[in-house]
Formats: sequence, structure tokens, C-alpha cells
Amino acid sequence: MERTDRDRRCLLAFPLAIGAATLASACASAGRERGEGGREEDVGPAEDLMREHGVLNRVLLVDEECARRLGEPDADASAATLLEVLRGTSELAQRFVHGYHENLEEREVFPRLEQAGREVALVGVLRAQHAAGRKTTDRIRALVEKEFPREAKEREELGARLAAFVRMYRPHEAREDTVLFPAFHAMFDPQDWDRLGEMFEAREHELFGERGFERAVETVAGFERALGIHDLARFTAPA
Repeated sequence: MERTDRDRRCLLAFPLAIGAATLASACASAGRERGEGGREEDVGPAEDLMREHGVLNRVLLVDEECARRLGEPDADASAATLLEVLRGTSELAQRFVHGYHENLEEREVFPRLEQAGREVALVGVLRAQHAAGRKTTDRIRALVEKEFPREAKEREELGARLAAFVRMYRPHEAREDTVLFPAFHAMFDPQDWDRLGEMFEAREHELFGERGFERAVETVAGFERALGIHDLARFTAPA
């Protein structure tokens, strides 16, 4: 599968940018401003977390496609692409999803709900799933660290780990978006909600620079292009 230099830079842009806030974006579209007139749009805490769920959901789509191809008889033919993509998605998951997004939920969202006695049982399940997700990502990364798995046993495990990751995180993020975040929002008055949003944004900029979210989006778009699943129209249901 032929890929342009731009696509390859997009695959690597986010991992290389971690901890380097001044690094220029490797992807042209990451240079677009949020909002108009060079000013960032006003995004509240819940919307911020839900947009990050959008990045996660696109990672799940990529992982699902990789798991499908691992099960095909000619998987070795696309081994180089699968290896590069899986290394990239596991890196993105470790740093952006687990290291930032989930860490933010565990520090700022979950404790407030628990202290208020709201959705305590749900928070307990979500915490356990965060821990399981980190372990799963660590194992996926270990399986592709050196080379594309050649042994049938390792390849089957990789496919199973990817499938388990997807199966867990789809209902996980859906429950957060529809139950947890509305309950969390209801705890704040408008002024405190705005201040919390500013704190979330400052944390993102501290870790990833001002283009952190855009860089993550463009990086996962690069994975989609590498697999040929970037055209949204191909997912349209038949009439």
C-alpha cells in the first residue's frame, strides 16, 4: 500500500510531540486554529472530555480493522503497515487516552462525584476499566515492540487483546457521555464550570502544547489513511 510522506509524518507526529510544546506540527491541517480570528473556541469541561472520546473512538475503529486483518490468511502481506499502525495506536492510547484523558477523569471528575455520593457504583466500574485498559495497551505494545508477531499463538493473542479493548471502551465511553458527564456538570454553577474548563485546557497545553488535541486527531487520521479506512462514505449503510 503506497503512502505519502505526509501520511507517514502524520503517523509519527503525536508521539514525537509528547513533552515538546514548541515542536511544530508535522501535519499541515494541524495548523488550523480552533474557532475564528486565531482565537480558540470556548469549550466546556464535558465537551472537552467528549471530544477526546472522539479520538478514542477513532482509535477503536483502527484497532478493530487491525484485528480483522490479523485474522486474514494473507495478514503477512500487510505486516509492515499493521506493525507501524499498532505501534502508533498503542503509543497514542498510552499517552493521550490513559496518561492524560483518564488521568484527568481520575483526578478531577471521579473524586468529586464520589464525595457528592453521585454515580458511585458507576465510577467504581469506570476506574476498574481504566486499569484494565492500561494493562491491555501495555500488552498490545509489548506484542508489537520488536516485530510483527509471527507465531500463531501471539497473533491470536494480539487480535484478542485488540477486540477486548474495543469491546470494553465502546460502552465505557458511551456511559460516561450519557450518564457520568451530565451528573458531573449538574454539580457546578456556570462560573465554576468555566473555571474548570480553563484548568482542563491549561493541563492539555502543559502536556502537549496548544495544538495537542488537533495533533491527536491528525495522528489517528494518519492511521486511518494507512489502512485505507479514512473515507467516511465507505461506512454508509446500504439502502
